[in-house]
Amino acid sequence: MSLAIFDLDNTLIGGDSDHLWGEFLCDEGIIVDRQSFQKKNDYFYQQYELGLLDIYAWAEFSFEILARHSMKELGELHHKFMIAKIEPIILDKAQNCIDNHKKNGDTILVITASNTFVTSPIVKRYGIDHLLATEPEIKSGRYSGKISGTPCFQSGKIDNLMPWMAKNNETLEGSSFYSDSHNDLPLLELVDHPVTINADKILTLEAKKKGWLNLDWR
Repeated sequence: MSLAIFDLDNTLIGGDSDHLWGEFLCDEGIIVDRQSFQKKNDYFYQQYELGLLDIYAWAEFSFEILARHSMKELGELHHKFMIAKIEPIILDKAQNCIDNHKKNGDTILVITASNTFVTSPIVKRYGIDHLLATEPEIKSGRYSGKISGTPCFQSGKIDNLMPWMAKNNETLEGSSFYSDSHNDLPLLELVDHPVTINADKILTLEAKKKGWLNLDWR
């Protein structure tokens, strides 16, 4: 029994959940200045792909809409979002891998830079109970628009993982991590069994150099 860790975006799903959430908000008419919002949404995604994302600037942009709505309103929007944007990109091969780890008695954990509001229902859709993600701060029952704690991004994934493992009596012995992004190289290099999934160009080169398994789940 070991720890099986999964990235979410472009790994378990065939797209980026946070970027798709922005597109969904535009489709629903929630965003007034759609052109400006889409430009920023695309910019932050491109910066992420380049490994240059300012996670705090992204959070200020991304969490602003959360702060404008009640939890009830957000829940209703997310239900529509799951149907419109997420269900079409659920990956059968990802589900099969998760199910195989469960059969082996492994602990399944998703660790993602995207925020818990967007990602939690997706993770539950795959039947996974454990999630580490960038946490939007909540004050007085509403999102404040700020980050709570350490963002779950790049080496920040390790910063969040270590206390979680101590709390849950888990170790990295025999551990696996599945990811598509070079942003996850710090954690990929830490686990016993790194696996790249639909890897970006930078990660593909690194995987070839290191002899890592590279899979296509699309």
